[in-house]
Amino acid sequence: MIYLQLFLSFLQIGLLSIGGGYAAIPFIQAQVVQKHAWLTMSEFTDLVTIAEMTPGPIAVNSATFVGIKIAGISGALVATFGCILPSLFIVSLLAYIYYRYKSIALLQDILTSLRPAVVALIASAGILILMQVIFPEAIYSLPNINVVGTLLFLVAFLLLRVKWNPILVMVLCGVVNLLISLVIK
Repeated sequence: MIYLQLFLSFLQIGLLSIGGGYAAIPFIQAQVVQKHAWLTMSEFTDLVTIAEMTPGPIAVNSATFVGIKIAGISGALVATFGCILPSLFIVSLLAYIYYRYKSIALLQDILTSLRPAVVALIASAGILILMQVIFPEAIYSLPNINVVGTLLFLVAFLLLRVKWNPILVMVLCGVVNLLISLVIK
């Protein structure tokens, strides 16, 4: 039964997450945190971080991680297959349609109209993660602010705006957080 749940959950994620990995994050959260409670919100935040840092699409990495946590290697295979199956069919169909009808203005208008929805999904995922950093206990009041996480976010944001290497910024944030954790504890 768990294999069927993993397959169907990630099949839905693969089918409905139009716009790439960041757009899939709200769908993944809805399935693995809210609907099935396979992960806590804290584990989900860690999942997104790990899935983003490892090679490959976020949704596929998430499916593999959740599958392993829930049902071992076979669970990872089932969840990953469920996640990629819709893409196999959809991309093949869209490639055929686009190749055949690419000169039609209506097709170009449809593609252009999808951009705002994708931006909204990405912004939603970013805000969700930011809120988890600032308020790790999900209690939205001033005394509950994670000062270190908030300061690291602001510094990382500024460094990325001045075109620092994102990998270097992530490593520096990790090192600074580790040093702060060692000093405080």
